Amino acid sequence: MTSLRPRIRIPGPIPYTSWSPETGEVTRYLDHLIARDVIRVVFFVPHDHFDIATGVSHALDSYLRAVNDRPVALSTYTCCDWEPSPLDDRGGEFIRATLNPKERRYADDSPRDEASDILKAGADPYFGIYGEQDSGFSFEYHARIPWREASPGDATVLRATLPTEYLEERGAEFVHEFSQDLASRLPFASGHAGLALDVAYPRLGRLDALRPLIFRHPGFDLRDAGIRDSLGPRVDGVHWMNFLGQPVLSALGGAAGLRARLQSSTDVQELDDERALVTLGPEPEAGDTAHGQTLPAYREFARVLEPWLEPFPWDSLGEQDNAAAEEWHRWWRRFLD
Repeated sequence: MTSLRPRIRIPGPIPYTSWSPETGEVTRYLDHLIARDVIRVVFFVPHDHFDIATGVSHALDSYLRAVNDRPVALSTYTCCDWEPSPLDDRGGEFIRATLNPKERRYADDSPRDEASDILKAGADPYFGIYGEQDSGFSFEYHARIPWREASPGDATVLRATLPTEYLEERGAEFVHEFSQDLASRLPFASGHAGLALDVAYPRLGRLDALRPLIFRHPGFDLRDAGIRDSLGPRVDGVHWMNFLGQPVLSALGGAAGLRARLQSSTDVQELDDERALVTLGPEPEAGDTAHGQTLPAYREFARVLEPWLEPFPWDSLGEQDNAAAEEWHRWWRRFLD
């Protein structure tokens, strides 16, 4: 590796508030990190589970091959409405069953009082595989609700993370190939891979802890993909690897048009007629504004993408005072202003 990246480990504990009729409101403290650095790969796919299950299965196989020598990467799992459980052969069978749909089902084909049962039965399946606590390993999939007339903003989301130690050990070229392999059979609208901070919920409520890092190191992403994401035909920021599908790619002039507009150390790779990959440099960079490392390739690409960037604020902003909201807005535009 040619560049230095800060190692981010913000210690807890994390306060967690629960409520029950028996005990009322109770606050517990969890011994988890508030934030840690990871490589995060995310794809937004505007299709129902029935149409993409084979591609998701391929992506899962790619992830499992990448981590098969890391026992800490395969610790627990969730599947549909199940509580987290230790990952074993039985759990693997349940996950594989969700990726083998027998029939196409639509939520609006059933009476309203039965629609929820259809969904619980797996019409919009989701599952997650997680590494040991704070390890940085995860693989999550959540299909969009299958309506006959799908909202143009609804997307199925596939998300994977690797610890940055993995990047340092295997190299950026391996991570680049891994991310492309995950994408290879997914009809994505957009996606990305690069440095990110895995932040404990509520993510945007932790500005005080994150402020010293996120403005100094603009290469770390924070906008995580939720299990129900309504990104629509937009792009959620600028990253090391930027996967572009339709309609954004055509609007930007295709791969050839992007090559003509990008002059920095940027590689534009045409994946097929409908998809392209824009990679900003040979490896992901955190940047360091204190030392003049402002990531010019990221800034150039942000200006090209600006008409298609996701608007601010995000739905997940939640309750924020005006000063905090203004700071988050400034961070969101860190490559544009």
